[in-house]
Amino acid sequence: MLLFFALCFVGVAIAGATAYVIFWPLSLVHLRDRHPEVRARLGEAAFLKPAAMWWLLGGDYRETRDPTFTGLATPARIALSVVIFGLAGAGILWLWSVALA
Repeated sequence: MLLFFALCFVGVAIAGATAYVIFWPLSLVHLRDRHPEVRARLGEAAFLKPAAMWWLLGGDYRETRDPTFTGLATPARIALSVVIFGLAGAGILWLWSVALA
């Protein structure tokens, strides 16, 4: 039963990754077009760059004061949080099942 719930957490992580793949590139394109100074701070290849992900998770994107951008970045932040939560939950349940075996 633990492994079934671990698999459910993996499914949740996949759903979060799908949302992240949709919203984060849209956010980065918006930054490129309207906020080049922020885009330059994040650097090239910010899609999977750890510093850019921490910037997103930390909520520092709200400093731009652009409601259109924050409307795109907030779902990306939630999606990234869901990926982390889903993978952590799956890992904990898998370790628990190994410990019981």
